[in-house]
Amino acid sequence: MKMRILCCLIAIAVIAPNCLAQRRASRANLANEVRREFLHAWNDYKQYAWGHDDLKPLSKSYHDWYAEPLLMTPVDALDTMILMGLTDEASTTREYIATHLSFDKDISVQNFEITIRLLGGLLSVYEMTGDQRLLKLAEDLGNRLLPVFNSPTGLPYRYVNLKTGAVRGNVTNPAEAGTLLIEFGTLARLTHRQVFYDKAKRALVEIYNRRSPIGLVGTWINVETGQWTDIDSHISGAIDSYYEYLVKSALLFHDDECWRMWLSSSEAINKYLADATPKVKNASSAPAYGAVVGANSSERWYGHADMNTGKRTATSFGALDAFFPAVLVLANDSDRGRLLQESSYKMWMKYGIEPEEINYLTMVPTSEGYPLRPEIIESTYYLYNYAIRDERRTYRPEPYPRLDPKHYQDMGETMWRDFVKYCRNDVGYAALKSVITKEKADSMQSFLFAETFKYFYLLFARPRTLDFNRVIFNTEAHPMRKSWPTKPAAAKN
Repeated sequence: MKMRILCCLIAIAVIAPNCLAQRRASRANLANEVRREFLHAWNDYKQYAWGHDDLKPLSKSYHDWYAEPLLMTPVDALDTMILMGLTDEASTTREYIATHLSFDKDISVQNFEITIRLLGGLLSVYEMTGDQRLLKLAEDLGNRLLPVFNSPTGLPYRYVNLKTGAVRGNVTNPAEAGTLLIEFGTLARLTHRQVFYDKAKRALVEIYNRRSPIGLVGTWINVETGQWTDIDSHISGAIDSYYEYLVKSALLFHDDECWRMWLSSSEAINKYLADATPKVKNASSAPAYGAVVGANSSERWYGHADMNTGKRTATSFGALDAFFPAVLVLANDSDRGRLLQESSYKMWMKYGIEPEEINYLTMVPTSEGYPLRPEIIESTYYLYNYAIRDERRTYRPEPYPRLDPKHYQDMGETMWRDFVKYCRNDVGYAALKSVITKEKADSMQSFLFAETFKYFYLLFARPRTLDFNRVIFNTEAHPMRKSWPTKPAAAKN
């Protein structure tokens, strides 16, 4: 008997390291695959859309957001190139941006999108390279965006003319108003100009101060009157990243007020928006519309509710909502994050790729498209990192199991295979008109490079590629350092 046990122990000692080595090799191969596919899409962008904002992969042409291009794809893609070790490509692209990108243009731009993509991208690469030209571009852009905050409430207008400072769009949403502090705050820290932090922070606070008596925010609000024009509350598009930035701003800037706002908001979210449903075999067996089932139910979702009453108004969940597990684990609520991630993954597996939105009681899509969104991959990456930390804990309270890093890498591999299978095109990658038919659309937005490829790559790459604990990603996946040295490194041209 003792000899048998000894033999088993020897076998485990021999096999375990081999399995670990094989697994590491497999993950390295996957990271290299992601890198190759990034280059496939990037090289096609360069061939057919260079100097413009986005590639249109089916027509082999380009799309610009405004009358003049702003190099959305190069700026969004650059920090991903650096992380992937594409040194020559990154150097060439950085030089092109530094010498060709100008914001002295008579065009009216959407403040939110320009902030998260361009301001965030420039700041992130400046922190990586120390290239002062990029910081100068970022500061110039920040100055041109500042007029959006000149409303009676401090809530930003949606659009601003980069040359004249003229603003328009007096009805905004929590996401567009409250997803600015990471970028403007980082700009303030690097330029030592507090005005950038103060303006963006006030906008975040003003949204929070207008929450309902039960703690929820609505979808649309007038920036001049401060009155809500749409009282639908949820965690989806138009609200989503407002909650994300409460948590991330608290961690990036050690802002206790942001943390208190998150704690208060999360209580309302989990009380009124969280939903639990039993496994639904078909539509006829679904619970009554809007029903909230007991705590022992097998799935967790977040739906829609009236911001004033908390009454369930829709059982909708989608690709944009799939960011929330990442926020939950970042806020040390990994148990809710784990459960919601499993629901998001179920949504992906239903059709082999996630639809833009489903009814989670019936699992029937209410919006069938897939625009190459990254949020579920982002959450997988976050849960993987927190699972690594979870492994080191000596005590784990019941009934929740430990998070397993292998589970999330396996989940990511499945999604990667599906993503390539259905979205890869002869030219670049293409969005899907429908996840049911898998018909492609002539669209490849810049966030494919900034987010989707980046999160896939980081999930499989060696941990030292990027220290997850030393950065905060903005909502476009541009990493910002939690601390900055007194004297940044000189630019490497």
